[in-house]
Formats: sequence, structure tokens, C-alpha cells
Amino acid sequence: KSSAGNTILKQQVFKSKASPESVTAECVSGDRKVHGKKISIIDTPGLFDTGLNEEAIKSEIIRSVIESSPGPDMFTIVLKVGRYTGQEMEIVDKIVEYCGEDTFNHSVVLFTHGEQLEGQTIDEFVKMSPKLQELVDKCGGRCHVIDSKYWKNRKLGYRSNRVQVKNLLETIEQKLKDNQNVLLF
Repeated sequence: KSSAGNTILKQQVFKSKASPESVTAECVSGDRKVHGKKISIIDTPGLFDTGLNEEAIKSEIIRSVIESSPGPDMFTIVLKVGRYTGQEMEIVDKIVEYCGEDTFNHSVVLFTHGEQLEGQTIDEFVKMSPKLQELVDKCGGRCHVIDSKYWKNRKLGYRSNRVQVKNLLETIEQKLKDNQNVLLF
């Protein structure tokens, strides 16, 4: 998740490294102008890959929502391209538990490790799993992908993170226009 935030912000804001334990223990925010828009991203602790107990994680996430007053505009559910396992499904259940079912109306799914798609589009990948398709459908069909292999290559069109981040931000902007002043909390 941290690396995805760094990719979107086009700079190292969040601590990100290969580690068997979660690197993010508390919520951290980063702001930057990207594609002409000022955006703020809050990097949260992982729900299962951390040394914190569940109550501490929930508390930290709720604190960050309150501090982002009047509340976040959109939630980004970050998943790795690969198997959609029971643990990923539990993460989605926890999001609903913490924030409510309506959260999906204000969410976008962002897949990382897009290089593993090997010629597939993210839509083709999602259609291979009924459960994953259900999640994306709950989020209004809003899903995007970024990767680490082609992230600097500007000539790859769809495969370029530059294109994907622009598309992600356009999706969020359109949803905000559709919601016009609807607050999440």
C-alpha cells in the first residue's frame, strides 16, 4: 500500500521496503499536486500484516479519518494482482465493519504488481474471479492497476503507471462530481 501511495504521489513519502512485517504502524499522510490536482493520501497500517492488535489498528484508522476532516473523499482498496484469498476477503469485511457498507460507494480498487498480468488487462483479470468481480462491482466498477516493472516507461500507454495514475485520479474526480458534497462520515 505504501509503495502504491508513493507511485501516485510520484515521490517517496511513505516508508516502503520488503519486509516480513508491516512497515506502516500508524497512519501517515502525504500531499502533492499530481496532474494539476492537489491530492492527499493517507497510508494506513495493514489490517492483518502488522504487529498491532486489531483494536489498535481500528483506532488508528478511525483517528486518521477524523483528522482528514471533513472526512476522506474516496477509499482506495489496495490488492495485489494474484489470488483473491480468504485473507483479502476478510480485509474487505473489516472495511465494512469499520466504515459501513456505504464505503463501497466511495471506493476504488487499486491492484499492485500489474506486471504479473502478462498481456491481460485488469478487467480481464477481475472477470476470472466471481468474488473479485463482486468486489469491483460493489465499488461501481472502479478499478485500476499499477506495477513496478514498467512504471517509468512512458511509451507503454495502458501499461504505464503515468497513464494508470491519471486514469485513477480521473475516476476519483468523476465520482466526487457524482457525489457532490456527500461526506463519508
